[in-house]
Amino acid sequence: MRFDFIAGKKASLPVRTLCRVLQVSPSGFYAWRARPRARRHTQDQVLGVQIAAIHAASRGTYGSPRVHARLQRQAAVGRKRVARLMQQAGLRARRPRRWCSTTDSQHANAVAANVLARQFEPSAPNTVWATDITYVWTWEGWLYLAVVLDLFSRRVVGWALADHLRTELVLNALQMALGRRRPAAELVHHSDRGSQYASDAYRAVLREHGIVCSMSRRGNCWDNAVVESFFATLKTELIHRRSWPTRREVTTAITEYIEVFYNRHRVHSFLAYHSPADYEEERTRTAAQAA
Repeated sequence: MRFDFIAGKKASLPVRTLCRVLQVSPSGFYAWRARPRARRHTQDQVLGVQIAAIHAASRGTYGSPRVHARLQRQAAVGRKRVARLMQQAGLRARRPRRWCSTTDSQHANAVAANVLARQFEPSAPNTVWATDITYVWTWEGWLYLAVVLDLFSRRVVGWALADHLRTELVLNALQMALGRRRPAAELVHHSDRGSQYASDAYRAVLREHGIVCSMSRRGNCWDNAVVESFFATLKTELIHRRSWPTRREVTTAITEYIEVFYNRHRVHSFLAYHSPADYEEERTRTAAQAA
């Protein structure tokens, strides 16, 4: 540590003076300078580059747990060491803001029981879907996003954007999910008690496909916590990082975030630090090998 201090100050003070004050010999200092850098320091430099690359690839969103999980695929390294190097480099995860509800449950439509009952870990894909709506402010006004998540992999299987909150918005997201996944009957579909999900048109599509309707209890966002978590992630990692002049611009950004980054690349702690797409592929491969 004393030699490090001398090396940092030698441009402004004589080396011999610094060595005398710190009670070390000039020959010892010059011998220290001639030696190669300590092995661990060199390793930290290499790890620092790798950590910075992973953090950049995450669009500046990963904290040390996710960076550590990705780095483990390249080299064995401790989580505390990753956290230390990230702190030294000024790299950190983005933090979520508070959110507000868009649910309008003041309607006369029938509501369904809470069939899901917070069982958020189905054992197979296309057995439980969860859905909800959020909003994005642009200079042109509000833009609304409806998504459908497969709780098995946390993958966004359907989504839609519109400048209104009519039932058409959530129907478009549901139709995308049905077209992509073609689930079997008895799939559980969970939502809040919003008027869009309780509408006759929406419930008719669910019945047509043999889907079981489940709804959160009144005013209880935790009954649909997985989708709420997705929205918090989307807003933290994309929406709140800048302003959005037009609806078209944010539509393009959300499309790219969902289809390219979130579904295919962003690692999820619930999925043992796999992306939704990778998790589905690995579980399908494992099931095929076991058959």
